[in-house]
Amino acid sequence: MNFRTPIPIPKSNRLIDYNSKIVSLGSCFAVNMAEKLDYFKFQNTCNPFGILFHPLAIEKFIDFAVSKKQFTENDIFFHNELWHCFDAHSDLSNPDREELLVSLNAVVQSAKIAIEQASHVIITYGTSWVYKNIESNEVVANCHKVPQKQFEKSILSIETIQKSIRNTIDLIQKVNSKCCVIFTVSPVRHIKDGFVENQWSKANLISSIHQVIQTEHLKLNTGYFPSYEIMIDELRDYRFYSEDMLHPNQVAIDYIWKRFKETTISDGVFTTMEEVENIQKSLMHRPFNPQSESHLKFVSKLNQKITKLETQNPFMKF
Repeated sequence: MNFRTPIPIPKSNRLIDYNSKIVSLGSCFAVNMAEKLDYFKFQNTCNPFGILFHPLAIEKFIDFAVSKKQFTENDIFFHNELWHCFDAHSDLSNPDREELLVSLNAVVQSAKIAIEQASHVIITYGTSWVYKNIESNEVVANCHKVPQKQFEKSILSIETIQKSIRNTIDLIQKVNSKCCVIFTVSPVRHIKDGFVENQWSKANLISSIHQVIQTEHLKLNTGYFPSYEIMIDELRDYRFYSEDMLHPNQVAIDYIWKRFKETTISDGVFTTMEEVENIQKSLMHRPFNPQSESHLKFVSKLNQKITKLETQNPFMKF
């Protein structure tokens, strides 16, 4: 008897292996998946500008990278004893103005190189709801706890999202025509927007992505991974959510990763992934007696395994 309905996911025609270079952008679920890629020592760059929730913010960041934007004092502001940028997450905010500008410009330069070299860009959209700064008339990526009266909240239409997705793909292909772009929608529930409003938001994202990637000339270089659908269909139970009942818990993250691995990662690297995982687990081992002969032998064997993998894959560092 089968107690769930597994979602059929077609195998990607652009599988990820250890030669792949990945750029992960988007919501906090993008971070969850990027942490898995990092754990298994894939070549991955995640959210250089911090977490970005909506399509316009991600498009804007990629535009900054491709055009090598130079940030100036006009692009930042001071609030609550920190300098911020409305286009970046608060993780980049800094008490020193010059340090923030240096950081923003350095990130843009490194992001351009990462996108130019990427075999895969994975984009995770979280919401269609956006906030427009009334003074500048610009949609922001992050409000940085600035009073809400300074913003207008609205939901992006399907047409606007479609245009943003096309612009995003065009910007990437402008500097890297061979790159594969994988889209997914975050399973995190944005209940602060409202229960119905959250579903409306996700529906606009899903509809927009599929309408764009079904375009004939985009099929080969784009794909969709159903993170959101796995969460609400295969894992349709609150036991798969964390305590806030909004974010997937570790069991859910591990399961969605398993489905991603089965469909998007080449089975030719599964053996290497197992070797990496064995090393990672061994590194977490805490001995009762660090000076015991058995532990010293354990450390010696572990170092041999690490040396072997790092020699075969020079980008790996444990």
